[in-house]
Amino acid sequence: MRCPGRNGRYDIALSYAQLDARSDAIAAGLARHGIVRGTRTVVMVRPTPEFFLLMFALFKAGAVPVLVDPGIDKRALKQCLDEAQPEAFIGIPLAHLARAVLGWARSARVRITTGTRAWLSDATLAQVERDGANASAQLADTQADEVAAMLFTSGSTGVPKGVVYRHRHFVAQIDMLRNAFGIEAGGIDLPTFPPFALFDPALGLTSIIPDMDPTRPAKADPRRLVQTIERFGITQLFGSPALVAVLARHGVHLPTVKRVTSAGAPVPADVVATMRTLLPDDAQLWTPYGATECLPVAVIEGRELQETREATERGAGTCVGRPVPPNDVRIIRIDDAAITEWDDALQVQPGQVGEITVAGPTATDTYYNRDAATRQAKIRERRPDGSERIVHRMGDLGWFDAEGRLWFCGRKTQRVVTAEATLCTEQIEPIFNTHPDVRRTALVGIGALGAQRPVLCVELRDGVKQDQQQRITDELRHVANGHVQTAKVDAFLFHPKFPVDIRHNAKIGREKLTAWAAQRLSPSLSP
Repeated sequence: MRCPGRNGRYDIALSYAQLDARSDAIAAGLARHGIVRGTRTVVMVRPTPEFFLLMFALFKAGAVPVLVDPGIDKRALKQCLDEAQPEAFIGIPLAHLARAVLGWARSARVRITTGTRAWLSDATLAQVERDGANASAQLADTQADEVAAMLFTSGSTGVPKGVVYRHRHFVAQIDMLRNAFGIEAGGIDLPTFPPFALFDPALGLTSIIPDMDPTRPAKADPRRLVQTIERFGITQLFGSPALVAVLARHGVHLPTVKRVTSAGAPVPADVVATMRTLLPDDAQLWTPYGATECLPVAVIEGRELQETREATERGAGTCVGRPVPPNDVRIIRIDDAAITEWDDALQVQPGQVGEITVAGPTATDTYYNRDAATRQAKIRERRPDGSERIVHRMGDLGWFDAEGRLWFCGRKTQRVVTAEATLCTEQIEPIFNTHPDVRRTALVGIGALGAQRPVLCVELRDGVKQDQQQRITDELRHVANGHVQTAKVDAFLFHPKFPVDIRHNAKIGREKLTAWAAQRLSPSLSP
């Protein structure tokens, strides 16, 4: 593991032996401070070597790391930490200051800082490591069903939820990722979403931690990324669609990169096409489909994604490929109510759009302290052999084609239901996105479900002047009239810059756009 610094230098390098020995010391030191098997521990540490040493130490101790995106709304962040009921808090000095001032994680009885002084905390991480120096191998005898971690969702459609991961979920993820992408030991990985680097040791990969702000992948410096790729001979990288777009626009060839994986939202077709030209001919560009609650669900390689581009631009949705074995992916009728027990009668006919569900070894079974959300997202299925399993409702709409490929049509909560039809965001927006002056669009619905007015929010490409909006509106209306579903869109609003999620900078904040559009169309209404 290496963490590059500025000007091509790197700050620190850790071998597997050093990672193992130092995380043993930290795990032993944590135990002396009361962080042991089952201790829920908030981790608010930047993606430095300390983050990875600490995470492996917590896993070795059998403690339960609690990870929340620090960039979310502060009120939502406080709610998440209150729900998690942590018993320990490990963070950078700024996180401890926020904890003290804003009342975060009041239940945490153990407080450790990564700073040089134990300010607002009980000890520094360096002191903890010294306390456990020369410790023997540390590895708690955890069981498959024990809680391994609590990972909060991105909160792109509401307050983030704490997803309970058990040890068996992580073990299954490693096997499924290795098999789905053909990962072999010895590769050099550039994981621009830090938690994904935690898989690298189990996969036999070297991790190069990039010099960037992981909460702002859309703002990453492509020159610095390329310098890192060239310096360390990166063979594979993971990035959100926003980060991959940054590299695609930069336009520099990446001859050492054999595998690119991008997830978090659909990857725009033009980004896939451009990125393919920057990679070696035998390289692969994967766009896996999944969620915090279940990953991976399905995968598709860039070449096949390009082949389905025309269908996407005709309103089919975005092809996300075939389910990853042994996942059992099924489509059920659209229903906003909770479903307690699985029934085969829930399934829709082949080719029909419904809600995507998945049952498999990585499908998590509960949200922590969110019973209502758990009931909405989980279905209990009794199998013919008498066993039971959890079926996770993805909250996404989609359908299967005749070749067994899954097509993503958008979030269920973001569908627009008029008096005549149900419109899905990922079936409507790509049609309008073909306009040369349009960067992206977002379909929103104004009014009550079942009587909504479909409105298209439009973000123009850089350099397109505002005085062109009427011309573009007329042209978009012409595009709309060419398709049955888009013909129902009768309002077009131009937005300067769409809100996006904090984690991947790729998921459009359609809920915020809905409020904005409602205010624009009906100024008397409060957003």
